[in-house]
Amino acid sequence: MPDVKQLSNEMQEVEQSVAQALAYAKELGASAVECALSRSRGINVGTRLGEVETVEFNQDGALGITLFRGQQKGSASTTDLTAAAIRAAVEKANSIAQFTSPDPYAGLAPAELMATAIPDLDLCHPADQSAEFALEQALRCEQHALQLDKRIVNSDGAGYSSHVGYRVYGNSHGFLAGYLQSRHSLSCSLIAQSGEQMQRDYAYSVARHRDGLWTPEQVAEDAVNATIARLDGRKIATAKVPVIFRADVANSLFGHFVAAISGGSLYRKSSFLADHLGKQVLPNWLTITEQPHLRGALASSPFDHEGLATVERDIVANGVLETYLLTSYSARKLGMQPTGHAGGIHTWQVQHGEQDLAALCKQMGTGLLVTELMGQGVNIVNGDYSRGAAGFWVEHGEIQYPVEEITIAGNLKDMLANIVAIGNDIDLRHGVRTGSVLLEQMRIAGM
Repeated sequence: MPDVKQLSNEMQEVEQSVAQALAYAKELGASAVECALSRSRGINVGTRLGEVETVEFNQDGALGITLFRGQQKGSASTTDLTAAAIRAAVEKANSIAQFTSPDPYAGLAPAELMATAIPDLDLCHPADQSAEFALEQALRCEQHALQLDKRIVNSDGAGYSSHVGYRVYGNSHGFLAGYLQSRHSLSCSLIAQSGEQMQRDYAYSVARHRDGLWTPEQVAEDAVNATIARLDGRKIATAKVPVIFRADVANSLFGHFVAAISGGSLYRKSSFLADHLGKQVLPNWLTITEQPHLRGALASSPFDHEGLATVERDIVANGVLETYLLTSYSARKLGMQPTGHAGGIHTWQVQHGEQDLAALCKQMGTGLLVTELMGQGVNIVNGDYSRGAAGFWVEHGEIQYPVEEITIAGNLKDMLANIVAIGNDIDLRHGVRTGSVLLEQMRIAGM
């Protein structure tokens, strides 16, 4: 397993390869060029019922080269970083560019917006990647889970993974930089039985630093509790009621919001939030802040995939949409400035109240607590939302019984505007950090 120093040395060698590619492209007469490489190495293991199912070591990452001749663009890639292979890839990209149609919106991001400082965000913590250690973690997790409750009758397996690597990006503006990163995870999936009924659920933990993972016993206990809680599920009558999206599924609600304010959807006029910049889209008490330099966070990044500086900003302030999420291409299409979101968002902090999930249930009174979503019935063009769901029926502020085989439906524009409260049970395992979300009302299709 490489340590941070070894990874840094390797990244510097890759930066030299990127510099060679940029220089050769200039020799060939390119008007602009960019190169990127994301390399990762690590291990994935899987166990089931005490047996080893998979042990997989992997290492991947190719140098991607995009070369511009005016508004014509060509791209090529190579996993071979020898000088000859890099020159061949640059020549291939140059050849392709000569035959592509000009695109008036093609090109690099503006030079003046390139990152000028690369802060250390504490994103890389290598850990033991031996098969012995990885298997011990997965086996220990699954073994503990199978001993906790006699209603756990089977296992879909446990898995452990550990990866380290780096991302390097350079372009003909003179930008060339990289950063190291790591990710470790542990998961367990179980099957429980009550009478003739069987249910499946799971738990997982993910972190930059292995010490940030839940212990195998914690993952096991969470998986057991989640699976047992789903037993003896009922169907409910069709109704319109308040709904809580538990924190671990609430991030998907904001994920649809991300898609709706992203440049690709906007310039294609395929978003229900087109032309909503500067308008109210969330309740006036709700602010969403992006914090790309939050140390150790899973979605933090010192620069985006085009080399643009990532900056802290309000995405939504007091319910008002403050910015779209634009790459340089989508920004040109819309006649705007890019926002540093090539490659995605960078750690969103969703404002929340002081209530935990139990308090949110009491505030809701009677309604549905959603803990699982199924299907893809979401239309970003008009905001129509319809997905299969499972969870728990709540009455008088208390969970009564599990619910299954239902569909929840509404319109995303209304759902977002009518958020009643957000809990303090923040889930840190996603790029959007949010607690459970209480919505005023949704349609529930049941019996």
